[in-house]
Amino acid sequence: MAAPIALSFSGGKDSVLALAALRGALGRDVRRLLATVNEDDGTLVMHAVPGELLERQAASLGVPLLQVAVPRQPTNETYESRMAAALARLAVEDIAEVAFGDLFLPDVRAYRDAMLARAGFAGVYPLWGRETRALAEEFRRAGYRAVAVCVDTERLSGTFAGRDLDRSFFDDLPASVDPCGEHGEFHSFVYDGPGFAFPVRFARRTEPVAGRFRRCHLEPLPATRCARCGAPFECGMASGLNACWCTTRPPVRTIDPAVGCFCPRCLAAAAGSAS
Repeated sequence: MAAPIALSFSGGKDSVLALAALRGALGRDVRRLLATVNEDDGTLVMHAVPGELLERQAASLGVPLLQVAVPRQPTNETYESRMAAALARLAVEDIAEVAFGDLFLPDVRAYRDAMLARAGFAGVYPLWGRETRALAEEFRRAGYRAVAVCVDTERLSGTFAGRDLDRSFFDDLPASVDPCGEHGEFHSFVYDGPGFAFPVRFARRTEPVAGRFRRCHLEPLPATRCARCGAPFECGMASGLNACWCTTRPPVRTIDPAVGCFCPRCLAAAAGSAS
């Protein structure tokens, strides 16, 4: 059995593609998603996506989420101290590697590897060296659905904020912009696609430019809490949908309906223990 691994997770396009590569061709056991959030409001650093939406995303993907809270503008010392504490928690779970969705920035990779090495960890880069235009096309053709949540207006028009990452989005990108936004031109949030048990639903509101950035604020819609692990997730019946993702799964008779609904990961665990 492959050694367990954690994935540094932003909820965006590259993170989701890295997860798919780890689970697919590389056959890795992804045990944790590791996300860095602002300690004052719990939103994802840079992307400003609410932490609750990350939790729902993790529940849909079936991987537990570990959020690392840092000050909004942390010093390197503070950031590395908080990450060291998170890595210590992962080590207790016999995890000794952390994967990243980085594509081609060697200075960023060197920084990550040095920080990991101090904690006795190693970095894994399943997308490293991929041609970014082909990778963006792979993302679109695979059927992923995502929204641009943050745009650097010094690199790309703020009108891209709030747009879905569909064919027209990529076709409209200027030639000077990396198709995967690897230079920070834009950041995204993936809400559905391969590997998702249910779509992550939200309301969106594009905000005015703040400094050099324009963001699309995502507001979580009401969700259900898993009766087993407490994670928020989409219950189709509670949300008034015509069908719920759980109707595609075999029934688990050992669950007392009075207890409440289970998230996809816990439902799969219950099904495994009942078989």
